[in-house]
Amino acid sequence: MKKIRLVIMLAATVMLLGCSNSDNGDGSNPQPTPIDKSANLLGTGDSASDFLSNENFNNLHVEIGYVRGFRPTSEAMDNFVTFLRDRTFKQDIQISYLELDSPNENDLTLQEIADLEEENRTAYNDGETLAVYIYFADAPDEDDDPDEGLVTLGAVYRNTSMVIFAQTVRDLASRSALLTVSDIQSATLNHEFGHLLGLVDLGTPEINDHEDPDAANHCIVEGCLMRAELEFGMGMVSMLESKAAKGQAVIPLDAECIRDLQSNGGR
Repeated sequence: MKKIRLVIMLAATVMLLGCSNSDNGDGSNPQPTPIDKSANLLGTGDSASDFLSNENFNNLHVEIGYVRGFRPTSEAMDNFVTFLRDRTFKQDIQISYLELDSPNENDLTLQEIADLEEENRTAYNDGETLAVYIYFADAPDEDDDPDEGLVTLGAVYRNTSMVIFAQTVRDLASRSALLTVSDIQSATLNHEFGHLLGLVDLGTPEINDHEDPDAANHCIVEGCLMRAELEFGMGMVSMLESKAAKGQAVIPLDAECIRDLQSNGGR
């Protein structure tokens, strides 16, 4: 009797496995439904109003892809989420982390960064959830010239894609007695996401003219988060150290940038 029961159980198991590997009874394996990535492969600023308002998306999923050892600090991410809540109507904000191997490159081009995103990104727009991908790289931008003090801290390259050059951020923080890695990460995240929100005139139209004529898509107002120098090394350090000396840790948007965001569906 025991042998008979065992045979029956084994037969049932084989039948279940056979069923799980068939599609419509024709012996073929089911194919996974392909992910529609098209809405996340648009130009920078094309999703500005979707980030700002809840007209098309109520939720926001921020996927952080980071090279092992370069995960952003908790303080920087808390500051970043606060920025998002202050300037957009997205209150349901999910942060997920994806630890990645180093690409083992001495420097990176934006095309190489986009190729890495294609290999690793898992979060895309889904129903009422808008997804954005932020890559924390362990290699600098290919155009950096540290000897001249010219280094890039971050960049945007699609409507829902941006990169933070995490090693460069660390190098700058190590040279300042007033700043931490969290300080520079926070300012860089907020500045670059400002571009995804369409600032300045990059998907969110200007109400009044305040774009810097010498730095496209950046603000001309002194002390604004969207000043061009915040995208680059020593300019960022100078602005943050000036704030830190006054006991302030955050670089805000100026009134003109806020007015633009409000006109495009933001707070």
